[in-house]
Amino acid sequence: MEEEAEGGRVEVGRPAVVLVCGSLIYYHCAYRESSLLSLVSDVLIVLLCSLAILGMLFRQMNISVPVDPLEWQISQDTANSIAACLANTIGAAESVLRVAATGHDKRLFLKVVLILYLLAALGRVASGATVAYAGLCLLCMYAFAQNSQLINRCISRFSKRRDSTGGAQDAI
Repeated sequence: MEEEAEGGRVEVGRPAVVLVCGSLIYYHCAYRESSLLSLVSDVLIVLLCSLAILGMLFRQMNISVPVDPLEWQISQDTANSIAACLANTIGAAESVLRVAATGHDKRLFLKVVLILYLLAALGRVASGATVAYAGLCLLCMYAFAQNSQLINRCISRFSKRRDSTGGAQDAI
């Protein structure tokens, strides 16, 4: 299922896993109408039971699996980079909203108002879980498209064909 592209392996598994996990979260939150706390509790229960079963299986097979909790901790640099990324994202959004609110850039103001209006209309039509799941599906489709060699070939052929016909039309 995985293809070779640009001298390396194509990541198809990661978007597929994200799509499956997103589908399970959507099912849990939207169709079962359960809360996020219920979802987290269910996931922790499944993980605990799975680890307990694996532990008993390894004990029966006389396999020792050292578990070092220090390996599970993130470093201070990782925590700082996550916090910096979050701060930069919030700062950029705040900067865009501040510039739009001053009225100096009317195009930006209209873009922000239009996007906020569309998001409000979308929020009235669909639940938050449905919108998040649709966004996740679009993100996974984008990741598949980026990694698909066939799609990249078709796009390059289409753009070459369009460039060649566009040049002929300009000469007329």
